[in-house]
Amino acid sequence: MDLFEKLLSNQGPLGKHSDVSEGYFMFPKLEGEIAPRMKFMGKEVLTWSLNNYLGLGNHPEVREADAQAAADWGLAYPMGARMMSGNTSYHEQLEQELADFVMKESAYLLNFGYQGVLSIIDALVDRKDVIVYDAESHACIIDGVRLHMGKRFVFPHNDIQNLEKQLERASKIVKETGGGILVITEGVFGMTGNLGKLKEIADLKSKFNFRLLVDDAHGFGTMGETGAGSGEELHCQNEIDLYFSTFAKSMAAIGAFIAGNKEIIKFLKYNMRSQIFAKSLPMPLVIGALKRLSMLRDDPSHKQKLWTIVNALQSGLKEKGFSIGTTESPVTPVVLNGTVGEAAALSKDLRENFNIFCSVVIYPVVPKGMIILRLIPTAAHSLDDVAETITAFEAIKGKLTSGEYRKEELALAFGE
Repeated sequence: MDLFEKLLSNQGPLGKHSDVSEGYFMFPKLEGEIAPRMKFMGKEVLTWSLNNYLGLGNHPEVREADAQAAADWGLAYPMGARMMSGNTSYHEQLEQELADFVMKESAYLLNFGYQGVLSIIDALVDRKDVIVYDAESHACIIDGVRLHMGKRFVFPHNDIQNLEKQLERASKIVKETGGGILVITEGVFGMTGNLGKLKEIADLKSKFNFRLLVDDAHGFGTMGETGAGSGEELHCQNEIDLYFSTFAKSMAAIGAFIAGNKEIIKFLKYNMRSQIFAKSLPMPLVIGALKRLSMLRDDPSHKQKLWTIVNALQSGLKEKGFSIGTTESPVTPVVLNGTVGEAAALSKDLRENFNIFCSVVIYPVVPKGMIILRLIPTAAHSLDDVAETITAFEAIKGKLTSGEYRKEELALAFGE
């Protein structure tokens, strides 16, 4: 079969209906100022799809710092990769402040989180080593694991008993190869909102010899007493050997970092291909990240506002009989039963008639017959936003249950 023909024949359910879905369900355009209410297809919608947890994305102080940094430095400086000609004292200052905040010896800045995780995994292991990872890990971890030329074992999500079995298998292998074991999981799982069992995993170190890498993209800034993340929340930050987070969530910016032991961070600086062969993070993003970090660290009101909204939204949904799964974080999945076509009709109704925009998750990301409406509450939302949303969700749940969405044109278009 021709390569392109093969690719086009394997599109997912929405891809096959790109004339219906593109611009509406896939690649939608949210326009206007970053805020709980934005424009979608010319109409104002209440949006729950922005990973702007602490409301810093359009904060006046943040915008002023970003604008001033762009005026002072432009977007080109520094030129070159960090190792060659792209290093500055501001990059190093940000790294030190990040390390101190997450209670690690050292940290290293990354241009992007996704490529950073791939490169971290690639640098840490060789064919003698074994990776053991959670089945529901983010795509960046899965892609990083795929690069590994040695053995890799997966354990069912948060199944510590099965993890122990995989560690037993891994231990036998590395005893023969002379390699090591890397366990990878997340602090907060972005789809379900539940926490990785970091404490239980760390406790296995007394029985097995492994290192622990935690992706805490959704936990940094939102979890823990100070906002230092899921390790702080679960009282095991010291047991996390490598702590990763992106700036794309609580910091509402571009970039990421990895933190840990000084010597291993130094090793990564000299061995992470995605950083060695890429341009340094531009100065305005570094200055902007310093400002965001100071607000996240020094002003607890942002996190307090976030959790006021989280608690109101999650308790309100549960009181109305909605299932929000096992979330223990701001991530709020609303679990419903329905087909792909019903999900499309429901989403259109929600956006056009109730003026609410949220992410809709369908098969194959979740099992057939399941629909997840994923809500991301932020410090910028209000309690009125919460009440409006719950009222709308009650209405669409009634329509879904009664079978009304099965009759819709969109449902029929998707062959339901």
